[in-house]
Amino acid sequence: MGESGLIKGKINAAYIVKLALLTALSFVLYMFGKFSLPFMFPFFLDMQFSELPAILAGFSLGPISGVLVIVLKCLLKMPFSSTAFVGELIDIAIGIAYVLPASLIYWRQKSKKSAIIGFLVGTFCAVIAALVLNRFVAIPFYVKLYFGGDFNIIVAICQKLYKNITAENFYAYYLGLAVLPFNMLRSSVVSLITFLVYKRLSVVLHWEKRPKINVSEETTNTKE
Repeated sequence: MGESGLIKGKINAAYIVKLALLTALSFVLYMFGKFSLPFMFPFFLDMQFSELPAILAGFSLGPISGVLVIVLKCLLKMPFSSTAFVGELIDIAIGIAYVLPASLIYWRQKSKKSAIIGFLVGTFCAVIAALVLNRFVAIPFYVKLYFGGDFNIIVAICQKLYKNITAENFYAYYLGLAVLPFNMLRSSVVSLITFLVYKRLSVVLHWEKRPKINVSEETTNTKE
C-alpha cells in the first residue's frame, strides 16, 4: 500500500471515530437528556438537544454526516421505544429538516453569515415539519395508542395550560401555542450553542489535519 493509501486510510478511520463519538453523544442526550417544561408546554413535549452533535457533524464532516447522526441515534433508541417506533421516526424527520438545510448552506460558504442563515432556514424547516407531523401523524397516533382513541383526554390534559381549548379548536391552540414555540425554542438553543462553540470545537473535530511537529527538527532548532 502506497503513502496515499495510508493517508486515505487514516482519514477514513478518523472520520469513523468522529462520527461514532458524535452519534454516541447524540444518543445519550436523546435517551437521558430529556426534560419537560410543564409551565410552558404540555408535559408530554420533552425538551432535548440531541441535534447538537448532529449539527456539529454536519458543519465539520458534511451534511450527510449530520443526517447519519440523526438517523443512527434514533435507530439506537428504537429498541427502547414506547411508541411503536413512531416517535423515533418523527424525530428523524424533524432532525433532518433542521440539520440538512443548515449544513448544506454552511458548506456552500463557510462563514458566520452562512452559519446564521443556515440556522434560520434549518429552524424554519424543522418547525414546519413538526407542525405537519404533529397535526397528521403524532397526535392522531398517540391518541389512539395511549387514550384508546378518546380525543377528549388529550384535550383535558392541555386545558391545564390553555383554558379555552376544546376538541373543535384543539389543533389551533396546540400547534400555535405548543408545537410552534416549543420547536422554535429547541432549535434556537441548539443553533445558539453551535454558533458559540463550533469554532473552538472545530479544532478538535479536525485533529487529523493538524500539522505534525518533527521532534528531531524541533530539538535541532532549539540547540541552535
